[in-house]
Amino acid sequence: MMHSAQTLPRTRYGSGADRSHRPLAGEVAVALSYNGSTQAVMMATPADLIDFAYGFSLTDGAAAPAQISSVQVQHTDLGIDLQIWVEDVAQAQLSARRRSMAGPVGCGLCGIDSLEQALRKPRAVADSAFGMTPPQIMAAMADLPKHQPLHDETRAIHAAGFWAGSILAVREDVGRHNALDKLIGHVMRANILPAGAVLLTSRVSLDMVQKVAALGAPMIIAVSAPTAMACQMAQEAGITLIANASATGFDAFTHPHRIAKDSADAGP
Repeated sequence: MMHSAQTLPRTRYGSGADRSHRPLAGEVAVALSYNGSTQAVMMATPADLIDFAYGFSLTDGAAAPAQISSVQVQHTDLGIDLQIWVEDVAQAQLSARRRSMAGPVGCGLCGIDSLEQALRKPRAVADSAFGMTPPQIMAAMADLPKHQPLHDETRAIHAAGFWAGSILAVREDVGRHNALDKLIGHVMRANILPAGAVLLTSRVSLDMVQKVAALGAPMIIAVSAPTAMACQMAQEAGITLIANASATGFDAFTHPHRIAKDSADAGP
């Protein structure tokens, strides 16, 4: 049985040597197979795997949610195989760009075999009246740690959350890309409108922006800094990119018009 966390023995050194046990984050090989053929292998935390299958399929361009017929989680001696069954249209797209990739947890573009794929133009987010005030942004980031039980247990986990008036969902994983894919999968499966803010406990790279653009969310709020390319992608996609966010302040890099002056101007 594979667990999100596993308690292992350790010796703590400081003023002396203390033998005890500590929970560590689970990390297993997760294969994503479409109609019986493996498309990708990612190292991930073995939790919320159905969400992961749906989110990865969308953000990787493998299949839209409506094109997925079913998902089966199969446990093997080496890891987990997500058997994703898709309609003929999605299968044809996969056959046209068949690739296999082994993805370490820190990688979001593993297996991309062309510059065009890596730098694909993001989908522009739809216009909406969504906005957040500075106090709401800071309060959301202050609230996010309260929704990270696996991080509290292991201290080795990233999280991605979705805010629309309040934090509606959070997903955790050892990989920041995996956490975001799991969140996106949940938002789609729960039929939550994408007019909200994606909260991230990590830095923002261009592939993270591409994933949020695929969801259609108009705002990203992250605790760490973005890359220059991420800002460029967010600008092109019409996404408000906020980074270095904490309970006391934040930096806005793109489309600041969604930062409302007062609560009357904010909302989904």
